[in-house]
Amino acid sequence: MIDEQTDKRRSSFWRELPILLGVAILVAVLVRAFVLQTFYIPSPSMEHTLDIYDRVLVNKLVYDFRSPHRGEVVVFEAPADWRSNPDGEDFIKRVIGVGGDHIVCCDPDQRLIINGQSLDEPYLFSEGGTTDLAADESFDITVPKGRLWMMGDHRSASGDSLEHWERTRDLNSSTISEDAVIGRAFVVFWPVGRAKWLSVPKPFDKVPDA
Repeated sequence: MIDEQTDKRRSSFWRELPILLGVAILVAVLVRAFVLQTFYIPSPSMEHTLDIYDRVLVNKLVYDFRSPHRGEVVVFEAPADWRSNPDGEDFIKRVIGVGGDHIVCCDPDQRLIINGQSLDEPYLFSEGGTTDLAADESFDITVPKGRLWMMGDHRSASGDSLEHWERTRDLNSSTISEDAVIGRAFVVFWPVGRAKWLSVPKPFDKVPDA
């Protein structure tokens, strides 16, 4: 009798295993499509906040409930004219300005000014005792409604809003639609030695709304 019950349990397990595997795969696909996704960093544009080959976890759900905030690191689908490689459509940058923000370069200390508030940027690329400038050219813009002014932390190696503004003087082509944002990168999880939260730097707390 015991052997028969054991055989039945084994048989039931093997019959249910494909269903369990199918459910697990379906859950994984749904999570990746709608909730969380991993991305690797292919370029130096966010160094040293993010180094080449770092892997980040991206929350794809958060912007279904609110708009991106200044200081957040986000993944977005780049416009075709932002891409040097047609296959490299997903970019990762920091949100510097949101719709309505007035951004000026620069104050006497070479800091960006957002809505009248100078912005300290401790995350700017620094190596060998030299730190990137906040911008390599003066500018004075107002971000269009529903769009984002995006900049890499490694300003001298970033194809971002400033680079496109310098080239085109067109605010629409130099900014990113909020609808193009895929999600917020909130943690570096690989390599383990570089694991960290990607929180919003405190200087952004001082920036007033437009």
